[in-house]
Amino acid sequence: MQDHAAPETDLFLSLTPEKVLSAVEAGGLECNAVCYPLNSFENRVYEVELADRSRVVAKFYRPGRWSEEQILEEHLFLKDLAWQEIPVCTMRPFPGGGTLRRVDNIFYCLSDRSGGRAPDELDEAGARRLGMLVGRMHNVGARREAEHRLRLTADTYIRENLDWLEAHDVLPHHLRDRYFDTALSIAAIADRRMAGVPVHRIHGDLHLGNILFRDGLLRVLDFDDMVVGPAVQDLWLALPGRDAYTQTLRERFLEGYIQFRDFDRSTLSLVEPLRGMRIIHYAAWIARRWHDPAFPAAWPHFGTPDYWERETQDLEEQLAVIRGEATPEEAHERLLEEGTEPEEEVTLTNKDFFWDWEG
Repeated sequence: MQDHAAPETDLFLSLTPEKVLSAVEAGGLECNAVCYPLNSFENRVYEVELADRSRVVAKFYRPGRWSEEQILEEHLFLKDLAWQEIPVCTMRPFPGGGTLRRVDNIFYCLSDRSGGRAPDELDEAGARRLGMLVGRMHNVGARREAEHRLRLTADTYIRENLDWLEAHDVLPHHLRDRYFDTALSIAAIADRRMAGVPVHRIHGDLHLGNILFRDGLLRVLDFDDMVVGPAVQDLWLALPGRDAYTQTLRERFLEGYIQFRDFDRSTLSLVEPLRGMRIIHYAAWIARRWHDPAFPAAWPHFGTPDYWERETQDLEEQLAVIRGEATPEEAHERLLEEGTEPEEEVTLTNKDFFWDWEG
């Protein structure tokens, strides 16, 4: 794919280990010269050792992505959740107050380190516990507006991304119309199904990599992609499968959820449109970040004609599923019969499907 120009300031070029340590010490903390980068593509996250051998996490936000007001709404949501004793990682205040500082035009914050492990999958008891936690979390989310945060709509997740992809001539010309027409069809269906559905502050990126289990406690991490959107987004991302067992787990999740908050089952019709929106948003996210050397290294096949052929096929299959014209397996077989032979399929895991996996 073409190498598109982007503002140099979003590449963290000035963020040396010395500046990371200095930024942490600006929080009134004495550091040892120990600084470990954690896995994060979108931002830069470091675990820093303090003089007493305890550790904190310093998160540096990618410049230009969120405004100061948007970041502070993330911090406020976390504060609201912690006030209700919901286990999240809140931000440490800086001397003089506030949870956000800036170094070299890069916003950053500090938080305590949280240990634990991200589950590879949930069992029925775990799904029910997570549903209870998300129900409580959504009660808090609905109590306050977040006027500056992104809205989870077809405009923000599909149409704005298509505009960017078109302006930067990212797709191969022979696939452009197929991809765009399919994406716009998904957007139109999403518009109809989301009309009138209540929205509020939600996590927005609640895959299993953002959940920790430790000592019997379940904790939710990384609210960087917090959005104002429908509650069902935080259900399907935690349980993204389509098989019978996943359906059972969703029932257990909802059993836990409704102990604390009502859930409108008609919004389950949004799961497949939301999945289609995420597929498009994910591809556009990589394209927008392609100037960052970490991205070509992590996705070496991105942007090739074969990549976009497969993406287009996947999107066409997704549209057929959304319309109820076929099961995922039938949609796949239909494309094979039409002569669009895909590459050998690879079994995907959460780490393949969900971006900015931190572990």
